[in-house]
Amino acid sequence: MSLASDLPFLGPRSGPSSMELKQLSRRPKHHVSPTLGELLQFVGDANSSPNAGHGVSDPLHASPFVLSFNSLTYSVKVSRKTAVPNSLEGGKVEMSNTKVLLDDISGEAREGEIMAVLGASGSGKSTLIDALANRIARGSLKGTVTLNGDILESKLLKVISAYVMQDDLLFPMLTIEETLMFSAEFRLPRTLSKSKKKARVQALIDQLGLRNAAKTIIGDEGHRGVSGGERRRVSIGTDIIHDPIVLFLDEPTSGLDSTSAYMVVKVLQRIAQSGSIVIMSIHQPSYRLMSLLDKLIFLSRGQMVFSDIPSKLPDFFAEFGNPIPENDDRTEFTLDFIRELEMSDLGTKRLVEFNKSWAARNKNHDTRSVPEAKLSLKDAISASISRGKLVSGATNIDSNLSSSVPTFANSFWVEVLVIAKRSMLNSWRSPELYAIRLGAIIVTGTILATMFRKLDNSPRGIQERIGFFAFAMSTMFYTCAEAIPVFLQERYIFMRETAYNAYRRSSYVVSHSIMAIPSLIFLSFVFACITFWAVGLAGGTMGFFTFLLFIFASFWVGSSFVTFLSGVVTHVMLGYTVVVAVLAYFLLFSGFFISRDRIPAYWLWFHYLSLVKYPYQGVLQNEFDDPTECFVRGTQIFDNSPLGAIPDAMKLKLLKSMSQALGVPLTSSTCLTTGADILKRQGVTDISKWGCFWITITLGFLFRILFYFALLVGSKNKRR
Repeated sequence: MSLASDLPFLGPRSGPSSMELKQLSRRPKHHVSPTLGELLQFVGDANSSPNAGHGVSDPLHASPFVLSFNSLTYSVKVSRKTAVPNSLEGGKVEMSNTKVLLDDISGEAREGEIMAVLGASGSGKSTLIDALANRIARGSLKGTVTLNGDILESKLLKVISAYVMQDDLLFPMLTIEETLMFSAEFRLPRTLSKSKKKARVQALIDQLGLRNAAKTIIGDEGHRGVSGGERRRVSIGTDIIHDPIVLFLDEPTSGLDSTSAYMVVKVLQRIAQSGSIVIMSIHQPSYRLMSLLDKLIFLSRGQMVFSDIPSKLPDFFAEFGNPIPENDDRTEFTLDFIRELEMSDLGTKRLVEFNKSWAARNKNHDTRSVPEAKLSLKDAISASISRGKLVSGATNIDSNLSSSVPTFANSFWVEVLVIAKRSMLNSWRSPELYAIRLGAIIVTGTILATMFRKLDNSPRGIQERIGFFAFAMSTMFYTCAEAIPVFLQERYIFMRETAYNAYRRSSYVVSHSIMAIPSLIFLSFVFACITFWAVGLAGGTMGFFTFLLFIFASFWVGSSFVTFLSGVVTHVMLGYTVVVAVLAYFLLFSGFFISRDRIPAYWLWFHYLSLVKYPYQGVLQNEFDDPTECFVRGTQIFDNSPLGAIPDAMKLKLLKSMSQALGVPLTSSTCLTTGADILKRQGVTDISKWGCFWITITLGFLFRILFYFALLVGSKNKRR
C-alpha cells in the first residue's frame, strides 16, 4: 500500500475537494472542522465553502456539547472457593466477594476534544467507557451521566452516539467502499437520496484517509486485504457514518504500530473537531499521541488518580512530591508510578485523595473556553443538525427528545433488502461453502441412485425403498449442519450493528430466511432429479413434484433448526456436537427403526417432536398411497422367510394348502399386500401426507421465530 493511502491527509484526489481536505488537516487543534454533512454539501457544490455559515462565530454553536459523569460506581460479585480449616467436612467453601470496578468517578468531556482513559490492565478503562456508553445494566451502575445537563435515555443515546469495539468486526470479502456504503444504507435516513449517500461515503473515505485502498477488500487469514491501521479506520468509519455527537472507542490503537496508531488518533481528532465528543480508552500512548489528546483520565483499580489536560501532568506530580524526570516520558512515568503505588502497602489512596484536592483547586482556574450560558440538550441537538449532522434522520426536535429521533433510520423492508444484498455479495465472493454443500448432495444422491437402482415391488424391494427414504431424509438434515458457522462468524458483527440500532433483529431474521430459500430449492431439485427416476419411485410426474416438495421441506426445517442452534451456542465445535446428537435422536424416533405402535408410551412425545418423522412419513405415503399397486403377490409371501429358498412348485403347494385352511382362494397372482398394508405396518397413518408437509413447513417457521428470540436474548451487550 502506498504512503498516500495510509496517511489520513494525503490522498490521490486533485481539485477543490482534495485541497479543502488538506487545508482542514492544517487547522489549529481547537478550531471547528466541517461536519460530514458540510463536507457532503461541499461535494455537491464545489463552489460553496463548507464553512459558510458554520464557523466558530455561529451563535448556535457557541455552546458545545458537554458530557458530564458524576460519582460513577460499579461493583460485581465474585464467587470463589476458600479453604475453611475449621469446617466439619474440611475442603473448600464457596464465598461471595464484591469487587469494585469503578469507585466514585466524576468528570466531563466536551465537544471538539478527545478524552483518553488510561491505566494498566484491570484498572477499569473499558468499564468506564461501557458505563458512559450505557452498556451497563440499569440498576447495577450508580451515579449519573448527562449531556448538557439532561440525563441521557437509552433510546436517544443509541441514535446520537456510536461505540467502536476493540476488535475489527468486518466482513472480509467486502471492499472498504462497499463496507461503508452498506453502513450508510443502514444508518442514514430514508429521506437521503442514493447519490447523497454515495457522496457522503466518498467524503468519509477522504476524511479517514482511505482513498487509495477504497476498492480493496478487507481480507482475512485466507485473503490478502488492507493493513491493520486501515482496517481500524474502516471500523471507526462504519460507526461514524451517521456523524454521531458522541463517539466511544475501546482501545482503538491496540495491536497497531506507532505510525498506524498515530494516524487513527489523528482521524479521531478531526472527527472531534467536526463537532463530536470523542472518548476512548488507550493502554499506553506514545509521545506523539499525547500531543493529540485534550484530556487524560488515569485509573487505578477503579479509582481516578488524575483527570486534567496532559500539560498539567508535570505540575501535578511536582506538587505531589514526585516530579517527573526531565528526560522521562510522562505517560510511562505515570503508569510506572501508579503500579509502584499499587504494589505498596498504602496503595494509591494518597494519590487519589491528592487528585480530588487538585481537581477542587483547579476547577475555577480552567483556562479552556467555557461559555457562560449552556444550551439545553434540545437546542444543542437542533443546532448540531443545522450544522450538517444527520443524527439518524432527526429533523424536528421537540420537547420529548426520545420521540424526536427515530429508533431506526429505515423501514423494515428496506433493512431486509439491504441485508439480503450484502448477504448475496458475501456469498458470491465466497462460494466454497455452498459448493461443498452442493457437492455433498450430488455425491450422496449419486451413491443412493446407484445403490438403490430400479427397485422392484417385491417384499425385498419394499424394505429397500423404506431404507432409501430413511437415509435420504436424514441426509437432508445432516447436510444442513454447514449453516452453523455462517451465523457464528457474523454473530459479533450482528451484535455491533444492532447494539446501536443499525437495523432491527427481525429484519435480519426475515432476510436470512428469504435468502436461504432459493438455494434450498436448487439443492432439493438436484437431489430429486438424481434419485427419483434412478431408484424407480412411484407416482410419475406428480409423485416427483411431491417428492421434491418433501425434500425442500426437509431442507427448510433442517436449515431453520440449525440456524436456531447457531443463535444459542457460541462455539462451532459445540454446535456441530449438538446438531449431530439431536439429529441422531430425531432419526431414532422417526419411526424407521421402531414403528410408532411399538414405541414405549413414555417416549411417544419425542416421536412427535422428531423433525425426521414428518417428511419421512410423507414420502412413504407418497410412495405407497396408490390403491391399485400391489407389492406382494401369491408365492412372494414366502420371500422374506426361511421358506423363500424352496422350489417354486413347493411354494405353490404350500399356498394351496393355506388357501384350503383359510377358506380363501389364493393363487400365484393373488394380491396379498397393498400400499395401505405397508403404511399401516410402518405406523405412518396417523397424519395425512399433506398434513406432514405443512407440519414440516410450520416447524421451519417456528425455529426461525425461536432464532429471533435467541438473538433478542443472546445479543444483549450490557454488563450486569
